Amino acid sequence: MQMNDSQRIPASREQVWAALNDPAVLKQCIPGCQSLEVTAPNEMTATVVFKVGPVKATFSGKVTLSDFDPPNSYRISGEGSGGVAGFAKGGAVVRLESESADVTVLHYEVDAQIGGKLAQLGARLINSTATTWRGSSSSHLPTW
Repeated sequence: MQMNDSQRIPASREQVWAALNDPAVLKQCIPGCQSLEVTAPNEMTATVVFKVGPVKATFSGKVTLSDFDPPNSYRISGEGSGGVAGFAKGGAVVRLESESADVTVLHYEVDAQIGGKLAQLGARLINSTATTWRGSSSSHLPTW
């Protein structure tokens, strides 16, 4: 599954970059994220509750930040296991673009793979869930 989108954020590129490197802000940006804890300079562990149709699962896994080009871009990667519900892994390239001194456009390109019961529900239901989240993604961004 792949998704591409962008969001206008009323803050400078430096402010957005700092926020994207703050685990508390990243936690707010990940739907269903229950915890996000730093384990190494560019690594974190996460617990995320994910619901697709009748299947609800808690995933535990690792999140890694890489390919840094401050304050322009980085890659966020993750993989986790949800027990019987299956597994999820993927990543996103996040790129920041200054529209003006006080407005930044955050572009992201996501690639995700899932397996287990979640995958059995079918791509249509999963893509529908992702599209619904993407359409309301500004509600997942922190208040600047």
